[in-house]
Amino acid sequence: MGRVALVTGGTRGIGEAISVGLKNAGYTVAANYGGNDEAAKAFTERTGIPAYKFDVSDFEAVQTAVKQIETDLGPIEVLVNNAGITRDGTMHRMDFSRWNDVLQTNLSSCFNTSRAVIDGMRQRGFGRIVNIGSVNGQAGQYGQVNYAAAKSGIKGFTKALALESASKGITVNCVAPGYVETDMVRAVPQEVLQKIIKTIPVGRLGTPDDIARSVLYLVADENSFITGSTISINGGQHMY
Repeated sequence: MGRVALVTGGTRGIGEAISVGLKNAGYTVAANYGGNDEAAKAFTERTGIPAYKFDVSDFEAVQTAVKQIETDLGPIEVLVNNAGITRDGTMHRMDFSRWNDVLQTNLSSCFNTSRAVIDGMRQRGFGRIVNIGSVNGQAGQYGQVNYAAAKSGIKGFTKALALESASKGITVNCVAPGYVETDMVRAVPQEVLQKIIKTIPVGRLGTPDDIARSVLYLVADENSFITGSTISINGGQHMY
């Protein structure tokens, strides 16, 4: 058995590509999901990767789930914080619930999961944490003050935790995707999507595998000298 990896939001889209990529590279993978039981069942049948249902925004639920995963599979040595939602709206129309839901699911979840695994990683002297940010956390986006704030916060979270953990053999990095072919992006009206693609110098949307490859690179045992970094994968849309 390879190192145990937990991927949040790991049964669909970018998360699925990361989960499958890790499994194919020899890791023992646990994929988290939040609500779509049917999709999670199909994912497990298709990939053989066990799916664990829990709310990443709920601190106690995360602690309980991590203990169960470690009982089932072994200590978690690789964590990929990929879970995320959108609740778009301009500030003057946004209520607190849409702000809070996105902040809790996209940003507080990184604390919840990292807190659950960090002690074990420190004790063993090894760990890999990758947090999935976004180009919209770097450049901002109209109607996404909540999402942009959360994804921008992930970058600062990554740098601070990297500083705290470097001497313990733990690396912490961020991957910031641009627009990727997922259900979330496909939901954008076609005329809007075409305008977005025109702003991407390589002339296309990204694929989930584009993102998964960068995660695999960062979590590899031999990549112990890369920490506190953000890798932007956006086709040149925002060079930062």
